[in-house]
Amino acid sequence: MMDRENRKEISECMRCGTCCRKGGPAFHLEDMRLIEDGTISASDLCTIREGEPVYDNVKGVRYPSPSDIIRLKQKNGSAACPLFREEDRECSIYRLRPVECRTLQCWNTAGIEALYAVDRLTRRDLLSGMKEIWEAVSDHQKKCDYGRILPLSKSTAISPEVAEMVRFDIYLRELMVEKGGVDPDLLEFLFGKPLTETLQRCGIHLEFISAGAGSNG
Repeated sequence: MMDRENRKEISECMRCGTCCRKGGPAFHLEDMRLIEDGTISASDLCTIREGEPVYDNVKGVRYPSPSDIIRLKQKNGSAACPLFREEDRECSIYRLRPVECRTLQCWNTAGIEALYAVDRLTRRDLLSGMKEIWEAVSDHQKKCDYGRILPLSKSTAISPEVAEMVRFDIYLRELMVEKGGVDPDLLEFLFGKPLTETLQRCGIHLEFISAGAGSNG
């Protein structure tokens, strides 16, 4: 976003790319058509799952997400929106850009502050009509619920219950690819980031849990 001095000087988007370089949008129900018609591929999405600790850029606090937050995956370690083309400072789908991008005004953030938590797109919205996939996603959400994991993870030593959840998370991802034929690039959309990543960000040590420990029978 623009600094205070520059905000006072503009009243419309200059398409400078600053907002795009700071990250991509979260998707809302209004954006579902972009995924359904293939403008944005599901393999380019990732899910912050309900209950997962997330940093709220608007409020400036970290808290458990009250719902799914579906976003674009970052690429090559860059914070920039992957739809942003640096060479010409343009969005590759500018005319079809998501509602958060259309709403954001760097000189007046009232609109995005009112919108950002309203009608967020969820995995249920996109997957409930796909019975087997949705059952796997629902089962994973129940068995790997952050609402259960985080209270058991107050210490840096992992509890047996959390270890079992991590093993199930590993096992299900492997099963969906090897037996279900699911594209590995879809896993972060279907099941969110692996627990081995998200829990380590919370300071929980998982060294003894390997992919091979994920077998559940």
